Amino acid sequence: MTQNDATNDQVASQANEQEQPDNKMEMLLNEEGLNIDFPKHGETRDGVIASISEGQILVSVGAKSEGIITGKEYEAIPSEILAELKVGSAIPVFVVTPEDQNGNLILSFVRAVEEQSWVDAENYLKDATTFQSSIVGYNKGGLLVPLGTIRGFVPASQVSISRRLTLSGDSPIEEKYRQMIGEQVNVRVIEVDRERRRLILSEKAASTETRDQIKDMILDDLKEGDVRTGKVTSLADFGAFVNINGADGLVHLSEISWDHINNPSEVLKVGQEVKVKIIAVDKERRRIGLSIRQLKDDPWSSHVEDLKVGQLVEAEITRLTNFGAFAKLRLEGKAKDLEGLIHISEISEHRIDHPKEVIHVGDIITLRIIKIEEDIHRIGLSLRRVDSPAYADLDWQALSKEIEFPSNAGEDIAAHVTTEAPGIEEKPQEAEAPEEQQEPEA
Repeated sequence: MTQNDATNDQVASQANEQEQPDNKMEMLLNEEGLNIDFPKHGETRDGVIASISEGQILVSVGAKSEGIITGKEYEAIPSEILAELKVGSAIPVFVVTPEDQNGNLILSFVRAVEEQSWVDAENYLKDATTFQSSIVGYNKGGLLVPLGTIRGFVPASQVSISRRLTLSGDSPIEEKYRQMIGEQVNVRVIEVDRERRRLILSEKAASTETRDQIKDMILDDLKEGDVRTGKVTSLADFGAFVNINGADGLVHLSEISWDHINNPSEVLKVGQEVKVKIIAVDKERRRIGLSIRQLKDDPWSSHVEDLKVGQLVEAEITRLTNFGAFAKLRLEGKAKDLEGLIHISEISEHRIDHPKEVIHVGDIITLRIIKIEEDIHRIGLSLRRVDSPAYADLDWQALSKEIEFPSNAGEDIAAHVTTEAPGIEEKPQEAEAPEEQQEPEA
């Protein structure tokens, strides 16, 4: 070996000693065959309680080392747990600092247990396993459930269907959650974020309830006349499906709005939250009938309150069918979409095979009201009875009001109409089509 090589080895050895000054004692002990594992900041160790005194716990952590739990770390220990600690008990400890200003090794019991709780949470998340706990608190968004010494949060959307069924009623959500404190709950970890101290749990993910079981529970809980809040899940030409606590019910097209609509998409959209009334519950077929319009005032009655059987009205033909025609009434100050039906037998004095032989969409014509059925929202109209002698007196009465005949003349006409009114039921051209041939109810 040359002199330069010896010099270089000596320099490297000195540099290495300077880079690892903290390990020098450990290296010397290792050379003597004493492998001592010194506690390091941030690690968790198993310790044994050596002594307990007021405000301080002395803990042996191996390697002939002892540390103390004191100050705020001592005060953080819950009183019920502190009362159970005894000399000789094995406890986990977290190394806060290897040495304080007095040369003591500072330990923490609470932080060690919390660290273990986070490790458990991460393992639960990784393995997708379920654990049992209890509800200890709540806020508007959901329930608080502990895992060890850390608290997890179960959002309202992750509460099981069976538990959410108990939330029905008019009480505030906080009051309903308060009643659940102390109840046992099975949950699964769905999110862990140590830095933000965020632990999200799900009771729904841990539930073994099947879709059919859920729907059966919901059906048992629902009663006709109940009002619930649900979310629109899908739209079809015939109506909208609304989810109530996990079960879908149907709002038929005719039960969406009092106004005439051709498709649910005109007033609803997927994801929209709506209030619905339960109008039918079929447990055998697992079907739920819902209504949105029955929770709103029916404007139809106010639209027809000034209309009378026998009255002449102006209307526009809007649709033709093989059983008749629909006409939109042109009434000043009334709803623009108020429609009536002209049955094919009320279109002409002569037999016709289709309304298009006499009238067309867009025609504006004078019609006579021959029927007002408030229970099913139907107005019957007639074209052939516009000039019917049976209504002549009634037309004179209306005319007398317009041209302001003397009051006694009006009374005479009214008395005459009373005796002649049966003529309104004059025999039509032909019997109306059987019920099944008429337009099905909306």
